[in-house]
This record gives sequence, structure tokens and C-alpha cells, in this order.
Amino acid sequence: MAAKKVSRKELLKSPDEFLTFSSRAITFFKDHSTLFSYLGMGIVALVLVYLGINTFMKYINQKGQTAYNEAYYALMKNQNSKEGEENLKQPLELFEKVKNKYGLSKASRLATPEMAHLKFRDKKYDEAISLYQEFLAEIRGQAPYEAMTMLALAACYEEKGEFNEAIETLEQIKANPDVFFVEQAMLSLARVYRLSNQPEKSQETLNEFLEKFQTSPFLPQVKARLQESES
Repeated sequence: MAAKKVSRKELLKSPDEFLTFSSRAITFFKDHSTLFSYLGMGIVALVLVYLGINTFMKYINQKGQTAYNEAYYALMKNQNSKEGEENLKQPLELFEKVKNKYGLSKASRLATPEMAHLKFRDKKYDEAISLYQEFLAEIRGQAPYEAMTMLALAACYEEKGEFNEAIETLEQIKANPDVFFVEQAMLSLARVYRLSNQPEKSQETLNEFLEKFQTSPFLPQVKARLQESES
């Protein structure tokens, strides 16, 4: 059965759907004007907060980077000075300023390993270990930086005479064959085994090095150590 055709007269009599919707929308906004006013004020407030935080962080990052650069230049200037370790107090204080005063800046994280290195040179190994561990927690999964930090951490343990902790740290680097610093880790591992009266382990590590890294620039050094251990 064919649908009933709507006459032109009936079309003219029926209300326009768009006009009807518009009318309802206007009425709705009028009835809820206070609500929309509050919502508008809330959005404006959020935008202002975001802009304020963004501006503040840019300021902090800029100040932190400036302070870090000052500390780094002081380190480069003083690390080879005739006055020795005494002259490294200034860069240490400047790096501490970056960390304490501009802790929210990106440069603050970079200051941590620099401070750890200076503590190590000053033979304050416990403080150096604490700083290296703090930095290590922040960069987990970032392969080259993680391995470098673990090498430094192992050196601290070695200097303290905590050979088991040093061996455990170096073994973790060695267990990841894709890490660039495996060769350095194995050389350090052989040395720590020797220092901890485990010559068999030391020799085993050096022989493993020979098998894995036959084109290594450290090969002559490894062969020399093996000859010493065998003589």
C-alpha cells in the first residue's frame, strides 16, 4: 500500500524541527545559566592554572640549567688543578645547589651522578653509593646510562672492600650481552674476584672474555693477566 502523501498545507502547518530544537536549546540554557556560568569559570580557572604551572616550570628549568652549567664549568676548571681534591668542594656545592634549590628542574637529575662522582673522589663511598642508587632508580631500563651507573656503583663497593656487592653488580651488567659496557664489566669482575681471593673465578672470567671478544682492544691486557695468573 502506498504511503499517504502529506499535503503542502499540512507541511506549512507543522512546526519546523530546527526552529523547535533551537527554541528548546535556548530555553534550556536560560534555565541553567548559573550552571554554565560556573562551568565557564571553572574552565578559565583550569586554563590559568595550567599556564601558571607551565610558566613556572619553564622558569625552574631555565634556572636549574644555568646553575648546572655553572657547576659543570667549575668542575672542568678545577678537576686537574694543582690544589687537588680540595678545589673540588666548589663544584660539589654548586651541584648540591642545583639539586636542593632547583629540584623540580630537569637538570637536577643530571646533578645527582656528578655529586656521586665527587663524593667517590673524596672517598665518601657510602654517600656516593646512596647517590648512585638514587640515580639508578630514576634511569632503570635506559641501557647505556644504567650500565655506566652500575659500573660506578661497583667501583664504590670495591673501594670499600665490599667485594660481594661489587661482584653482584658487575654480574648484572655481564648478564646483558647487548650492553656496550660488558667488556669493562668483565675486566672489573676478574679484578674483584682476584682481590677477594677467588683466583679460579678470576681466570675463568678472563678466559670467557677471550672467547667472547676476540677483537677487543682490551685483548692484550687480558692475555697479560692470564699469563701472570698462570706463572
